[in-house]
Amino acid sequence: MNKITAAITAVGSYVPDYVLSNEVLETLVDTNDEWITSRTGIKERRLLKEEGKGTSYLAIRAAQNLLERANLDPKEIDLVILASTTPDMPVASTGVYVATEIGATNAFAFDLQAACSGFLYGMSIASAYITSGKYKKILLIGADKMSSIIDYTDRATCIIFGDGAGAALFEPNTEGLGLQDEILKSDAIGRDFLKIDAGGSILPASEETVRKKQHYVFQDGKSVFKYAVSGMADVSEKIMKRNNLSHDDVNWLVAHQANKRIIDATSNRMGLDDSKVLINIQKYGNTTSATLPLLLADFEHQLKKGDNIIFAAFGGGFTWGSIYLKWAYTK
Repeated sequence: MNKITAAITAVGSYVPDYVLSNEVLETLVDTNDEWITSRTGIKERRLLKEEGKGTSYLAIRAAQNLLERANLDPKEIDLVILASTTPDMPVASTGVYVATEIGATNAFAFDLQAACSGFLYGMSIASAYITSGKYKKILLIGADKMSSIIDYTDRATCIIFGDGAGAALFEPNTEGLGLQDEILKSDAIGRDFLKIDAGGSILPASEETVRKKQHYVFQDGKSVFKYAVSGMADVSEKIMKRNNLSHDDVNWLVAHQANKRIIDATSNRMGLDDSKVLINIQKYGNTTSATLPLLLADFEHQLKKGDNIIFAAFGGGFTWGSIYLKWAYTK
């Protein structure tokens, strides 16, 4: 019997209509298009502006897009995993709501929080469930409404983040395709460099925390940049060596879209030509858990069956890692 691996068999995505361009940001904070572009690679980002709509809305739309692309009956889905840093509300699982709303009535669901590495960690979990033989169809969604936790008077964060969602379907494969290897890391040294101070069990919400703007994201940009560059590059190079992959063997780098300079540092360490690096940060900014699946959806038609893909991500906490996957289909 051939070994079972977990392969991605369909993808989907959704981004809101409203575009927050660098030019608009120039009217909100002391910045300009050249400054933002040269330091981050971002030209614009999408925001979900409609009142009463949260991360679940983004996730549902991305999942529905996948179901349409794959012509899939949602009742066939066994499990829905929602990777997100911005759930609709505390306690009540956003993933459960998403599963119900898309008609995945035979699936169980849960949320996964690993900051910007959420989708990457979710790939590992989906793979483990598939290879166990217990489940056949797992829907992994990365979705974040970052605009809900960003202070648009803070130049350090408001230029970076955007809203969006992407989804991937994982199924068993016996051709040797799908997830091949993974290196996942975490280190609490980053706990104070990228965080939201209030709203958790240590510092519950109060009039004072709201007045002090402690429910918005704080980022020590220089420290995060330093650790992200070394972390993503290290694990990406290591996973190539461990699997005897040269730069010629790797077809694509699918890296977390946080900063163009971090992506460049990772691809340079891997010895990859720029043509092998998938990039859409200029359109969406950093959508946190959604960056990796958004890349897959945007570039799906360029991916060919058997392509060697290296995924890499880095997130707050710190969390980071790399996954080696063989693409399972040609669109």
